[in-house]
Amino acid sequence: MFSARDPADIDRFFRGLTEYAFHSRLGVVDPPLVDYVSTLLVRFLRNDPGTQLHVVSPESPDLLPTPAALPVTTLLVAAQEHAADEALVECRQIGDYTLFWSGLYPEALRPGRPAGRSDQLRDFREAGKQAYWLASTLEPDDAAEERRLFERLAHEYDLCVAGLGEVRRAWGDAA
Repeated sequence: MFSARDPADIDRFFRGLTEYAFHSRLGVVDPPLVDYVSTLLVRFLRNDPGTQLHVVSPESPDLLPTPAALPVTTLLVAAQEHAADEALVECRQIGDYTLFWSGLYPEALRPGRPAGRSDQLRDFREAGKQAYWLASTLEPDDAAEERRLFERLAHEYDLCVAGLGEVRRAWGDAA
């Protein structure tokens, strides 16, 4: 029986939705990639503190904070100034944050925001791809599987966004 209080049931529910979206709807059978996306989804839905990069300020509660505002060159400088493992965590968080919002809530990133703001959805996607690519270069040499996973996330970012869109549709159908 399903229990909303049992975290394992929620994990299984979202893992099943993610597998359905990627395998059945998109024809993507890449277990490590699908597992990563489903785990990302569960982490964000649980509001895991490790997934939060920014807090919306009271002055602009209707605007989603944008990690894309930091150019990738800033990330590269940060990677050189910090230990590689800290830079890796930052890059992964930016990739995860942008993937989550681009895939599940793209309407929050659409143009039509205050004048002078760029296309946030495009910016988020580009920042996410670049952050995952950079994360792949920061993985230690003995972490070949993780390196390949981050490379695939960078190259298949738009596919993952589409997969999360399918998850959202399936999630709505399941409600």
